[in-house]
Amino acid sequence: MNENCIALRNLAHLGDAVWELFVREYTIQKTTNIKKLHNITTERVNAFFQNDMLELIIPILTEEELELVRRARNLPIPVARRNIQKQYRQATAFETLLGFWHLYNKERLIQIFERCSNTPFFN
Repeated sequence: MNENCIALRNLAHLGDAVWELFVREYTIQKTTNIKKLHNITTERVNAFFQNDMLELIIPILTEEELELVRRARNLPIPVARRNIQKQYRQATAFETLLGFWHLYNKERLIQIFERCSNTPFFN
């Protein structure tokens, strides 16, 4: 994998932005009400929801992708996040995958976004 050129934490940082943009693009198709836009977005851009999305896609990940998840989950976490440690680690792993796919495999990113958006979590 090419992620060695870019630190895992940096991939997660990028993946966080990619996820939020995906969710915002989704929400603008659902409503024009600003309050609803904000609520729909914040319900989906958080560690708990991203944890659920990672659990959803785990069965279809390749061995290389699973290794990236494992490594990203083992990154040190901020002290403030320790009360939700499991969810935060999973969310970081999810964001790392998104950042990686955004840079190196846009087709896979689109496939994952389609899978995520076609779940009850998004309806």
